[in-house]
Amino acid sequence: MSASPGTALTGTPLGRVGIVMMSAVGDAVHVLPVINAIKRRQADAHITWVLQPGPASLVRGHRHVDEIVLFERHKGRRAFTDVKRELAQRPFDVVLNLQVYFKAGIVTSFTRSPIKLGFDKARARDLNWLFTTHRIPPHPVGQHVQDQYFEFLQALGVPHEPVEWHVGPTEQEREWQREFFASIDRPTAAIVIATSKAEKDWLPERWAQVVDALYTDFGLQPVLVGGRSTRELAAEAVIMEKARHRPMSALGSGLRNLVSILDGSALVLAPDTGPLHIAVALERPVISLVGYTNPRRTGPYRAYHDLLIDAYGDAGEDYPVSMENRPGRMPLITVDDVLTKVEHWQRTYSALPPSQP
Repeated sequence: MSASPGTALTGTPLGRVGIVMMSAVGDAVHVLPVINAIKRRQADAHITWVLQPGPASLVRGHRHVDEIVLFERHKGRRAFTDVKRELAQRPFDVVLNLQVYFKAGIVTSFTRSPIKLGFDKARARDLNWLFTTHRIPPHPVGQHVQDQYFEFLQALGVPHEPVEWHVGPTEQEREWQREFFASIDRPTAAIVIATSKAEKDWLPERWAQVVDALYTDFGLQPVLVGGRSTRELAAEAVIMEKARHRPMSALGSGLRNLVSILDGSALVLAPDTGPLHIAVALERPVISLVGYTNPRRTGPYRAYHDLLIDAYGDAGEDYPVSMENRPGRMPLITVDDVLTKVEHWQRTYSALPPSQP
């Protein structure tokens, strides 16, 4: 059944809401405005979110996330068995299946709810639509991922404005933030050196050149941020070897501490990855380096487009919003491209103070 905004599902009870979105950190950031909008509409709504451990560490403790049911993918079939057992104890008024893949459909089938709202057939991959009872109407024009999620609110008759994330830092996290920045005597530039996919990464030897320019020409303290995956550690090693002014490294600080670092930074530089969207949620100026993915779909939402480096499209190309990836384009971004955006940041945004105490 397709849901027509303003008719079929308007007035649906929102006392117990299930969210199925189990994947990446960036997607989790995009879900937060949906949850916040539901809570604005019905303050006593109870939100249960099925989520993988990584992004769960970002949103656990969020004031509008009442409960997290972990989907531990590394357990294989047992992950589904465990989630099924947990969801059997939790009836819902409505479940939002915000993820289009088959595994999300399976998890949605485990939920007990008269309304399981998902994407229309054209956008639901892997027969995901078979596991929902209602579907948002087709949308022939491509949209940013954030706006796609807002279609679910529209179907329920819930306004999505104002768009709010409330990602932190919390008051309890401010002490760690103060201690982290206490030894830094200049504004900080946080650099996200790698992503979950090698095709989205920029060249670490070019990051090393940017590090030196940030320190020498712009008076900034570069700080490397991210996890401690093999590729991130390899990128860190190259940067440390080639940069004349060795940056600070905060790799492996954890997602909640990363929020505090980004929040306290004057500038963030990032490829298309979760921390880019965290920076936008924190209203921190972010230089986005995008080539593999479509920035009109997954780039910074509504902000800092003047700081976006778009290697996805050719000069003058008016490409549509799509899920098409374009391999091999990240190396087209030059060091000068990045430093030109840093100069623009300096003219336009550098007077804005970071929000560290």
